[in-house]
Amino acid sequence: MRVLAARIASHTGKDVVVKGWVHRIRELGGISFIILRDRSGEVQLVLEGSADLTLESVISVKGRVEANEKAPGGAEIHVGEIEVLARAEPDLPIPINQDPSQLSLDALLDHRMLSLRIPKIRTIFTLQAGLVQYFADYLRSQGFSEIKTSKLIATGTEGGTGLFEVNYFDRKVYLAQSPQFYKQAMVASGMERVFEIGMAYRAEKHDTPRHLNEYVSLDVEMAFIETEHDLMDLEEGILAYMFEKVKSEHEEVLRLWDATVPDPERVKDIPRISYDEGKKIASERAGRKIFEINPEAERLLCEWAHEKAGIEAVFVYGFPRRARPFYTYPEGRSSTRSFDLLFRGLEITTGGRRIHEYSMLKETLPLFGLTEEGLGGYVEIFKYGCPPHGGFAIGLERLTQKILGLQNVREASLFPRDRRRVSP
Repeated sequence: MRVLAARIASHTGKDVVVKGWVHRIRELGGISFIILRDRSGEVQLVLEGSADLTLESVISVKGRVEANEKAPGGAEIHVGEIEVLARAEPDLPIPINQDPSQLSLDALLDHRMLSLRIPKIRTIFTLQAGLVQYFADYLRSQGFSEIKTSKLIATGTEGGTGLFEVNYFDRKVYLAQSPQFYKQAMVASGMERVFEIGMAYRAEKHDTPRHLNEYVSLDVEMAFIETEHDLMDLEEGILAYMFEKVKSEHEEVLRLWDATVPDPERVKDIPRISYDEGKKIASERAGRKIFEINPEAERLLCEWAHEKAGIEAVFVYGFPRRARPFYTYPEGRSSTRSFDLLFRGLEITTGGRRIHEYSMLKETLPLFGLTEEGLGGYVEIFKYGCPPHGGFAIGLERLTQKILGLQNVREASLFPRDRRRVSP
């Protein structure tokens, strides 16, 4: 029976089989000490004589577990037999058993297939997998159904800009910027509450620590809302649940990164301010006029929220109509019933109420240079009856970045895609 490294101490005095990667080798006085790594942790192997092994070779080991409080997990295995399952070449391009902070981001990403073996790096994605699970679990508990929608679309969801073009047989199609149209269709179908976890694509020529061209979007859409504040209420519930689960189930990951999550009880205290209020507060803190909620304003507003409410997050609502997609519900002539959630200096969520009335949609389309014909079947959602509704999307990589305090959002993507990088 194979035993996981993390459970070695519970098998003291017994013969076991362990399998994993050779993480480190140290020879001392005719004895070889080998650190073996598997998905659960590390275990020390003690071998008489020299170890004919290379780092990162995959091996199977039979031996007896003996107590040793200085060894990982408080026990070690005295080796009886080693089988090499796959020998690694000795010319590793990056070290796997050292602190990844000593490596540049380019080195980590150029050798991504190997850098993901670094235990600390891998914990980013252990935590990220948890975030996905907790997001879905909470929404299911609130009566939401998960959907999966096509990422090949005939037209853009936000006016046709920022799209990646794809050859599709004898025509051009595009990679979806979001599942927006499909979420709205499912709300109108009578499903009412839906969510999707999937890839989104933005053909924007950014090259910053906060942007990716392919990212994971945690999308929500809900029928029969009154205002965008109903959506903020829902997101508060999601985040409180996610933070509580991260605290209880990923304590070791947080410790490793010297990271924290907000107190779940504080989530309900996240301030809600209008776009104009946000500009005013940011301007006062900057000591000069700030004309829009830009990255500097996001940072300043989160600092303000931390001082005011004890949590580094703030909802900003009432964004200008010119800064929001055509389907956003208008508020007066120039404002909208939309919002962003800023967290630790970065926008991680955009959402709002949507236009659900056919007549209002018809009046809106020309303002954005759009036509019913150009949007295809989308207009039918509203032509034949659709309830008041709205939704939002959380950027998974950005949320991961801000929880762990990563310097660049690319660190929170398994295989990041940006202007320069399309491999591995």
